[in-house]
Amino acid sequence: MKPISFSCEASLGISAEEIARGMLELDRWPDFQGYGPLPGIREASFEVRTPEVVGSVVRVSNADGSTHTETVTEWSPPRRIRLRLGGFSPPLSRLATDFEETWTFEELGDRTRVVRTFDLHPRSVVARPFLLLISLLLRGAVRRHLRRMNEPETADR
Repeated sequence: MKPISFSCEASLGISAEEIARGMLELDRWPDFQGYGPLPGIREASFEVRTPEVVGSVVRVSNADGSTHTETVTEWSPPRRIRLRLGGFSPPLSRLATDFEETWTFEELGDRTRVVRTFDLHPRSVVARPFLLLISLLLRGAVRRHLRRMNEPETADR
């Protein structure tokens, strides 16, 4: 079944390497605050951490008590990072098989162009409209998160 796809883009005052390092600092993950009824992240912890990063699995607990995992499937900073989100708790587990998130980076002088692309895979035709609504909320949350990443107090942690 065709995924529901969207992208968000920002120009950040930090390098791709800094962004990548920040992704491995799990105490930063609660900076993802959600959007409307879409919950933010409460905490994240490594289930598996590999030396090469690819294959690392992060267990995420969200503010509403739901959980999921994020598996690093590609780790190529300063060009690209790819994650597979899955292992969703209900009700999302009834709507989606998994999400794919790809971060692409382009250095532009002292700025970094960041594009975050998502492919949400519906579990069924019936689930697709609900997942479409979730994609709109997720897009709002990702835009907010990119803005927060550009704030000095967040970037300098």
